[in-house]
Amino acid sequence: MANPQNGVSADDVKKIARLSRLHVETDQLQPLADDLNGILGWIEQLNEVDVDGVDPMTSAVDMPAPLRKDVISDGGKREDILKNAPKKDDGFFVVPRSVE
Repeated sequence: MANPQNGVSADDVKKIARLSRLHVETDQLQPLADDLNGILGWIEQLNEVDVDGVDPMTSAVDMPAPLRKDVISDGGKREDILKNAPKKDDGFFVVPRSVE
């Protein structure tokens, strides 16, 4: 693949596209390589940031996640859901038979 000193080449992009089963026009290979090299440059910049002593966070706002009780229920909405069904029988949807 790419040499870290040279970055991502158009040939690398072509190989990645083939492995990903993506069609990329030949004239778009180098611009994509340039974009990937730009992204990798940003990642290198982020690697320089000192994060020692910084706790990971899942949100910018420090608050507990709202939790609900883990209670099993049927949802209590059977009639609301079934009133939109074209056909129903004994509380269930009726659908056309797919296998004879």
